[in-house]
Amino acid sequence: MMGKGIGLVVLLCIYVADAVAQPLAQRVEALMAATGWLRTSEVGIAVYDLTDQQPLFRYQAEKLFRPASTEKVITTVTALGELGTDYMFRTQLARTGTLQGDTLKGDLYVVGHFDPEFSEEDLQVLAASAVSAGIRYVEGRLVGDVSLMDSIPWGSGWCWDDAPSAFQPYLSPLMLNRGCVDIRVTPARKGEVPLVEVTPVSDYYTVDNRAVSHDATAAPLRVTRDWMTHQNDIRVTGNAARPFSGALSVYGSADFFLQTLRYRLRQSGIELAGGVATAPCSSEALLVGKVERPLQAVVERALKESDNLSAEALFFHTALVTSGTLPVRFEQGQEAVGRFMRQRLGLSPEECVIVDGSGLSPYDLISPDLLLEYLKYAAADSVLFPALYAALPIAGIDGTLQHRMKKGKAYRNVRAKTGSVTGVSTLAGYVRQQSSGHRLAFVIFHQNVLSVRQARAFQDQLCEILSE
Repeated sequence: MMGKGIGLVVLLCIYVADAVAQPLAQRVEALMAATGWLRTSEVGIAVYDLTDQQPLFRYQAEKLFRPASTEKVITTVTALGELGTDYMFRTQLARTGTLQGDTLKGDLYVVGHFDPEFSEEDLQVLAASAVSAGIRYVEGRLVGDVSLMDSIPWGSGWCWDDAPSAFQPYLSPLMLNRGCVDIRVTPARKGEVPLVEVTPVSDYYTVDNRAVSHDATAAPLRVTRDWMTHQNDIRVTGNAARPFSGALSVYGSADFFLQTLRYRLRQSGIELAGGVATAPCSSEALLVGKVERPLQAVVERALKESDNLSAEALFFHTALVTSGTLPVRFEQGQEAVGRFMRQRLGLSPEECVIVDGSGLSPYDLISPDLLLEYLKYAAADSVLFPALYAALPIAGIDGTLQHRMKKGKAYRNVRAKTGSVTGVSTLAGYVRQQSSGHRLAFVIFHQNVLSVRQARAFQDQLCEILSE
């Protein structure tokens, strides 16, 4: 009798699970049938019940799609798994030679560690450490050690005409202000030249302000630089009818860092006799100061804000730790991801294409099934999962989901990574069913879409169904 009772309970559980799963599948299918524009595009969907450990819905889940920025989930899970949650990014200031009084008879070195969050404040920390060390005059040079990475500043397939855009900076072990300058334009009185403020303040770039305030006859306001010839001459033209703020990448991230550091050192009362150069730091150099960044800060920027630079930093540092060789190249990052995929998830890297860490490349191809396996793997890891989950955008609250799913059961309930490039819109993450309390993992890939707004509306509706 005891055995029969257990058998009946098992059968009842199976029946209940099927009863829950079937309506969900029907509702998703009805949503797809009512979405007319899916006739001209492709969609792939995978939904998995993490509580019951069973699939709930699949549609074209084995097909390959461009993941866009949802690929950052793969990059982040790999980095957290290989680097550990207590990993630190370190930028160091060191010196060679001897310090005689307040004069350094040698060179100052800044050793780049590809910290994507390195800011003006951090630059000041390095300058202050040199002051604290008693240095007031440097007879040698300011040298940047950029030996961590090779000299290729972009990933394979990245669009050349995105060069001045802040989302695609020139990659380097020395990144200041994300390899960009922040620009603010404030209109003056009608017909007058507006105020243009650029930060970080540096003598590395020039500003050519030819804009005019409140002149409807002028062209629209435009802020750019001559990126075709790798110039850092910031040009402001057109009608400044309202306040503007934005960012531009600068050509030569390492040179921008070094030139601006030299500028800060001079402001701090330290003069350098020599110029600025790049070379590996001597093993005999003595540490002067350092700036450290916890891994979680980089993970949160990569996921919450869908930041490409942070994702590539995770990609390269994973390669650095797993390969142990310098300089690190994109190929080593690809190998690190493939090795993790094979050894930790038991999947074949030959069945997808991953060439960078951010999903910017049009060559990246993965399936909803593959990304779902990363979400499942992370959810089963008690150390990795809290770090990943805390960094995912929350529906209606923050990050790239701040203005989506502002009401309904999906509000504050969905935590997911967004992805968007031309013709592609994706969403992947976690949701908790309010009726059952079960946590689900889901992946939605849209490809060949003409309207990202329509694709996001579909994804939001699907998340509402999953939330119920």
